[in-house]
Amino acid sequence: MSSGKKVHFVSLGCPKNRVDSEVMLGVARRAGYDHTADAEDAEVIVINTCGFIGEAKKESIDAIFEMARLKEEGHCKKLVVAGCLSQRHPEELSREIPEVDHFLGSSDMLKLESVLQGKAERMLVGNPAEWVVRASDPRTISTPGGSAYVKIAEGCNRSCSFCVIPDLRGKQRSRPVADVVAEVERLVAAGVKEINLVSQDTIAYGRDLSGEDKAALADLVQRVADVPGVHWTRIFYLYPETMNDALIELLAHHPRVVPYIDMPLQHAADGMLRRMRRGHGGARLRRLVTRLKENVPDLTFRTAFIVGHPGETDEEFKELTDFVTWAEFDRVGVFRYSDEETSASAEMEGKVPARVAQSRYRKLMGLQKKIAHKKNAALIGRELEVLVEGTSDEHEYVLMGRHRGQAPDIDGQVYLSGGEARAGQIRRVRITQAADYDLVGELFEDDAAAEPTPAPKKRVSLKILQTDGRTLST
Repeated sequence: MSSGKKVHFVSLGCPKNRVDSEVMLGVARRAGYDHTADAEDAEVIVINTCGFIGEAKKESIDAIFEMARLKEEGHCKKLVVAGCLSQRHPEELSREIPEVDHFLGSSDMLKLESVLQGKAERMLVGNPAEWVVRASDPRTISTPGGSAYVKIAEGCNRSCSFCVIPDLRGKQRSRPVADVVAEVERLVAAGVKEINLVSQDTIAYGRDLSGEDKAALADLVQRVADVPGVHWTRIFYLYPETMNDALIELLAHHPRVVPYIDMPLQHAADGMLRRMRRGHGGARLRRLVTRLKENVPDLTFRTAFIVGHPGETDEEFKELTDFVTWAEFDRVGVFRYSDEETSASAEMEGKVPARVAQSRYRKLMGLQKKIAHKKNAALIGRELEVLVEGTSDEHEYVLMGRHRGQAPDIDGQVYLSGGEARAGQIRRVRITQAADYDLVGELFEDDAAAEPTPAPKKRVSLKILQTDGRTLST
């Protein structure tokens, strides 16, 4: 039962962090708090931070200072900082930002309940390997229009030179298939139609499981996609290694598994991949990309690259641009390298000047922008299924949604015209216009009588700040 108290959440970083924020929001609701989108109206403000790269850390610090001002100017009585940044720098944050009342780490989401009950110490940062979300945990979905992220594992066993995720999240810990399926069934009962499976290293799912829980990623994807009511199942964060035939078969032919690959490749030059400790070379990546494109019809391929990593030469960057030109990926994210104090690359020689990294970033993004526009333009005239998300962020009279090649939060939108639709419906749309990342489409009127999908219960909006620089207020 609500106590009339209000809590405001700011969630920064990746979709995995969004899941953690939704768990904390569920904890707050269970403790009797109502969510408010207005930070000035909240008695408790929770910031779930990102500490993966330099830009994300700065964004987290800025958000903390911004919310800290509300302890003096607003109704805020308690400021809570959680997530990867506090996991990584608990003592420094505690010392430098006395306005923060409580610190939670990357695996301390359930401890928010004791904070809200007034029974907690200030420093609650624990062992990052202690927790992984379970179906029994409280959770309030924040993604719009019948979509939800489901975290299938936590932590990572890789040793990429630039990455500190094992320090922040611990070793790989996979959830049993039955537990994931139980959560998906509950989400579907609440109106969710699109399930987005995420983890730090999704291709490695199940390798740490044993006994009756032993399973591979293909087993999990099959079980999730077969849950009655699931319409789209999407897989995120596949490490670029050999994919087995069973997973490719699901991507290619299962009617409810989206032919969408999210696979951060990071680079394409052999020398850079060695320095990044990625365990493979450029030729192997070309074979993998070719295999996926040849075997998965209508594939959408999303990837990510790092520019400016120590030792990156002009010639190696040229190899990367040649690779992107050859592959014509549908979606590309580009990150400028930043030194992270506990990473192996921080100690490497051959630092790339910031201005050079920025120039390479602009060049690679400019190249991909042209490819993305070409890909979108090829969709004009096609009829696509679109999951309606609701009204546009930019105009209250314009509806928007996504086709199956557009993931929530990180890809573009389809803006809808020519009819009416409800959030959560999947509707037929004819694409009429294309921009670099977004599309415009006309709703089919004869499709309007389709049975509406109820919006997921207890759906709220969180302020989401993405680490790739895109800011979303959903």
